[in-house]
Amino acid sequence: MSDTHFGYETVNEKDKAQRVRGVFDSVASKYDIMNDLMSGGMHRLWKRYTVMVANVKPGMRVLDIAGGTGDLALAFSRQVGATGQVVHTDINHAMLSTGRDRLVDAGVILPTVVCDAEHLPFPDAHFDVVTVAFGLRNMTHKDQALREMQRVLKPGGKLLVLEFSRVAQPLEKPYDWYSFKILPWLGQKVAGDAHSYRYLAESIRMHPGQKELKELMKSCGFGHVDYHNMTAGVVALHVGIKC
Repeated sequence: MSDTHFGYETVNEKDKAQRVRGVFDSVASKYDIMNDLMSGGMHRLWKRYTVMVANVKPGMRVLDIAGGTGDLALAFSRQVGATGQVVHTDINHAMLSTGRDRLVDAGVILPTVVCDAEHLPFPDAHFDVVTVAFGLRNMTHKDQALREMQRVLKPGGKLLVLEFSRVAQPLEKPYDWYSFKILPWLGQKVAGDAHSYRYLAESIRMHPGQKELKELMKSCGFGHVDYHNMTAGVVALHVGIKC
């Protein structure tokens, strides 16, 4: 078993998933309010753009990986209609339970599955669209997870990866100040957990940038990959098409 990164810390691979799970167990109940505070509500616009680009039609099958509190799953459920299906998944039970409760409160009942993106329990060529929002950077073997996403997509299917990325160079210093000073302070004040939000900032810096992730997706079997920068590169939406 080799080493990997947990933020800036080097840890054994077998320990990373457990530590990431601990982060999200800690923040699940405050996840949505923290997202609003951290992004000034911008995360809602980023997700809305992702839903628009996904262009989901009635009757389609959609897999939402690392679906957490269910924002994307809820939006897609309104598009697939009675003939389609949205599967809401996450590796973290606390996050998935929070999302399931939100969906039920909205009158939506979806298949909800605790699963590891690196070992998806779904057949080959099953889904029209796969999405993962703010989850890929927490995965130990990103290449394995991307290959699994490619495997479960139908030919011509679409993968959408919404993730924090490399901010435009003129904004790097103020973004670092915000990430390493303000985010942990907010985490402590609102969620009672500065450490998890320090990990968030570190994990963003360790995640591949826009061009690197594009090449990784292509190496994992996606014939065409493009990306869309949002908010000066704070976030990027990568779109891969399975040949």
